[in-house]
Amino acid sequence: MKPFLEALTDGPLLFDGAMGSLLYERGVLHTRSYDELNLSQPELVRTAHQSYFDAGADILESNTFSANRLALSRHGHGDKTREINRAGIEILRKVIAKNAYLAGAVGPTGTNFAIASLAQRNIASDALREQIALLAEAGADIILFETFSSILEIEIAIDLATQEANGLPIVAQLMFRPDGVTEGGLSPAEAAIRMIAAGAHVVGANCGTGPQELYPIAGHMVGNGVPVAVQPNAGLPSIVDGRTIYVANPEHFGVFARRMLKSGVRLIGGCCGTTPLHTEAMLGAVKMMGGAHAANIRLARQRPPTIEPHTREAVVPMAERSRLGAKLAAGKFAVSVELNGPKGADPSAVIKRVAELRDGGVDIINIADGPRATARMGNLAFCVAAAAATGVEPILHVCCRDRNYLGLVSHLLGAAALGIHNLVIITGDPPKMGDYPFATPVYDVDSIGLLEVAVALNAGYDPAGKELGSHTSFVLATGAEPGASDYQRELRRLEDKRDAGAELIMTQPVYDPRTLERFLDDVAPLGLPIMVGLLPLASHRNALFLHHQVPGMQIPKSYRDRMEAAGAGPKAQQVGIEIAREALSAVLDRVAGAYIMPPFNRVEAALAILEVAAHRLGNNDSATVTIATE
Repeated sequence: MKPFLEALTDGPLLFDGAMGSLLYERGVLHTRSYDELNLSQPELVRTAHQSYFDAGADILESNTFSANRLALSRHGHGDKTREINRAGIEILRKVIAKNAYLAGAVGPTGTNFAIASLAQRNIASDALREQIALLAEAGADIILFETFSSILEIEIAIDLATQEANGLPIVAQLMFRPDGVTEGGLSPAEAAIRMIAAGAHVVGANCGTGPQELYPIAGHMVGNGVPVAVQPNAGLPSIVDGRTIYVANPEHFGVFARRMLKSGVRLIGGCCGTTPLHTEAMLGAVKMMGGAHAANIRLARQRPPTIEPHTREAVVPMAERSRLGAKLAAGKFAVSVELNGPKGADPSAVIKRVAELRDGGVDIINIADGPRATARMGNLAFCVAAAAATGVEPILHVCCRDRNYLGLVSHLLGAAALGIHNLVIITGDPPKMGDYPFATPVYDVDSIGLLEVAVALNAGYDPAGKELGSHTSFVLATGAEPGASDYQRELRRLEDKRDAGAELIMTQPVYDPRTLERFLDDVAPLGLPIMVGLLPLASHRNALFLHHQVPGMQIPKSYRDRMEAAGAGPKAQQVGIEIAREALSAVLDRVAGAYIMPPFNRVEAALAILEVAAHRLGNNDSATVTIATE
């Protein structure tokens, strides 16, 4: 997860929904202190958080809305202020780990600041100060002020957070009257300006009214220099048979979310009366607007049925699934060369390159699935056409961005029927990176979940546990980024991918030898073969771009200096090849193969790099070179 404010620049984020009304629906009387449940019924609180986490929320709020000393004292729990706040953070952190942002929720004290005496204001301020400090100390990622009706109180709260919250981002949300102004008569724009002046990093509105009423309020808050957050109630409440019922259904919230995000709002969520179903309905809008963050890609991982040991025995051995599988099983050195695939409907130019490589000993090609969110010929169609024309064996990239769950299952079954037996399964770049940023991303499942689906298909079962009457025979590869900014997360995900069924790791390009050595050491316990990624530098300018603009591709200064001395043109290209050869030579005996990505389809560069691996390739009947469309 990126820092919260940095993530907001990439795309919208999704809050969770109501905690109080959800706990009420689960049997907690409204006379109870819901914050004290952190101590007396922590499992009930945990399951409520878990339901929002599973629904896709990027930001989850601790169950501490009324956990200031004044509010707790009304229920006789003032002496437990520290314990309740710490427990609220700890319960939520166990649910989300580092896969979502934890907002320390702070509500108003109940003091009417408009008429309160100075002494009363000071008591309330001390209660706010204490709670803010406790939440920050316990490990909150954000301090969230919500449902404040008084601009005076929230200004004091924001100022206290700048003093006590150790630099954490501050989100400040006011409650507006049905006529669209605050309790003191401020317009949304005026309220936003005052909260920003007090030190808020994000401003917004929540509670009080439903989506229809908050829509124009949010519109007037947008454009004041900071992101805007909106969390409406599930409509206005009605009393039915003694119960408080909110009538805005999840579908209504999905429509509201799209309208809000298109108006410039950056954070959406729900307040009183909303449920995990409301959160899930809003998730589609968040992803549509480019907010497919790590927190919401992880969800909807429908887990295929557990494959029993006797079923696993029926899976085709890797050596019998494909040429690539046979080479890996035999310990032969595999080489992957990445080429750009056809952008239009004519595949002949790229097929010609495939044929050239085949004539040089290549027998496997690799075609990516809309790399960098660009539109190209469907890779399944090209794989079939190239195989028919050249006799090569394809590796099919499958990403989770463009097809829903049903479509992905159908895609894999169709690929198997057409003779595809090698897959590289990836989550996929979000559309905002490509030429069509308005395209809707799907992400019903991530790469880990799709690996599990493919493993089930290999065993003869669909994801619902139904026997297929036949089975696929896929060799399953996955990607890895040795220079990932969150390296520990990358290692955890690789372990999850291995457990989900990955049989081969293909890395992103690596230039720093220390980075690569560390990665090889750390992933060795996984027991998976690794094909190391190599991208020969084309020029000094290219080296600078990769170093400064592409995450995970640190170019050592010595390499940048060599490229600068070479300048541009053929000389620079030759130096780039030499650097790639050196990188491959350093780990040649530690990896199962090389994954070479020559710029501009320069096959000669790839072949020059492969000279380093001549002694490893010497025992092969032919080199294993895969071609992708990155």
